[in-house]
Amino acid sequence: MNENLFASFIAPTILGLPAAVLIILFPPLLIPTSKYLINNRLITTQQWLIKLTSKQMMTMHNTKGRTWSLMLVSLIIFIATTNLLGLLPHSFTPTTQLSMNLAMAIPLWAGAVIMGFRSKIKNALAHFLPQGTPTPLIPMLVIIETISLLIQPMALAVRLTANITAGHLLMHLIGSATLAMSTINLPSTLIIFTILILLTILEIAVALIQAYVFTLLVSRYLHDNT
Repeated sequence: MNENLFASFIAPTILGLPAAVLIILFPPLLIPTSKYLINNRLITTQQWLIKLTSKQMMTMHNTKGRTWSLMLVSLIIFIATTNLLGLLPHSFTPTTQLSMNLAMAIPLWAGAVIMGFRSKIKNALAHFLPQGTPTPLIPMLVIIETISLLIQPMALAVRLTANITAGHLLMHLIGSATLAMSTINLPSTLIIFTILILLTILEIAVALIQAYVFTLLVSRYLHDNT
């Protein structure tokens, strides 16, 4: 019997109940914390990475935008840990679900846009009509800019979903090819297995990069509206 190629993307259930909520709540438990004045090397490295990432994302923001720093750092940590846990065997990656990515993208995008309309209404409306636009093109350009604004959260969610899903599918196909070739041709199996190892390393990098890109784009939308 052939295995369904998309079986790993189906939301898991326990006794008929959806287990996605428990899986989503699991990554924060892996983040170590310390109550001591002197931390160990793991927590020190973790704090250094968080500080470096936060500094890089918050440099371009003003005082109002920097109030989002805790939310953005929490977002990048959550997406990164979720993507990395999805690379483990017999695991489930919540970020392959478009619904979950939309649930992260839409509220953050809407919050940034609403903040822009409340604090900088003139600048927010000016984005819909660039200076020097010919009069006959004004209605069409306003419609195009409105559509481009509304599809921003969809672009965020689809980008994350597509990259994570494509990598998992490619690893699944190469892994199946490795098992199939193991009983036929050993040298070809070793070559394919080497490719699988290199692809796994690449997927680890993609998991971290996509978390950074998702958060950076949210940070960019926030910067444009503060």
